[in-house]
Parts: sequence; C-alpha cells; structure tokens
Amino acid sequence: MTRWLSDNEQRNWRAWLNASLLLPDRLSRDLAEKHGLTMADYEILVQLSEHPEQRLRMSELAERTLSSRSRLSHQIDRMVKADLVAREACSDDRRGSFAVLTDNGWKTIMAAAPDHVMAVREHLVDLLGPERFAEFGDTCSIIVDDLVERSGARRVVE
Repeated sequence: MTRWLSDNEQRNWRAWLNASLLLPDRLSRDLAEKHGLTMADYEILVQLSEHPEQRLRMSELAERTLSSRSRLSHQIDRMVKADLVAREACSDDRRGSFAVLTDNGWKTIMAAAPDHVMAVREHLVDLLGPERFAEFGDTCSIIVDDLVERSGARRVVE
C-alpha cells in the first residue's frame, strides 16, 4: 500500500523540486548571458581545470558529468569548435581519447568562475546563511550517501 505524502511533506517535496529546477536554470542563464557558456560547458571546464594535467579520458569525463558518451562527444565537438577544449588520441587505446583544456578554455573558466561563485552565493549560500546552509549541506549528504549506497552510483562532485 502506498504511503501518500502528507500536505506538509507534499509542500516540502515541491519546494525542493522547484529549487532543484530553478536554481540550476538561473545559474545556467547567468553563464550564458555573461560568458556564452552552457552549464554543461562550465561543468566540463571545471572538471578539466581541476585535474592536475587539465585533461581527462572521455569515458571518465562522461561519468563525472553524468553524460552519455554520445552526448558528451557532441558537447566536446561544440567546445572544440569554440577552442575551449581539444581532443587528443589515447596512445595506449586507439578507441579512447582525452578532452584537454585549451589556453582559451582556461581563460574562459577563470573569467566565468568568479561570476558563477557570486551567483551561487547570492541565490543559495548567503540567502540561507551559515547555519541553514550547513544544515542544507548535511541534508544533501544524507540523500547522496543513500543513493550511492543503494544504486552503486558514483559521487559526481567531491
């Protein structure tokens, strides 16, 4: 038998659902307006910029961004045309390739990151304040831990 959500649970569920849709949309629009980037572009640039060699195997990048290999391949093609990343063949696996951050990609992420962080602060961190934001982080960690444990999913962001 289904345990339906109470009115209060339904309200809280819908509040979270709205926030989880509206916040990424707002951040994405900010990136597009100010830097011509999609959120997917930004996430890829972040992943590459944080890797010591500023390059990742396409398969690993797909896992880290929760993208199918096909979708990521098309995304990388667009980013190559924009000179944000380059594609390099893998010397020990002819089928594999790397996505590599270009100098222009580095400059782009360095320009976009401060604006993105300011938007995250404005729409989340500072809005909630230190105590609520800490509680929010703890709550999200409980959800992530459960999903990882139950499904074997990999944490996307550490």
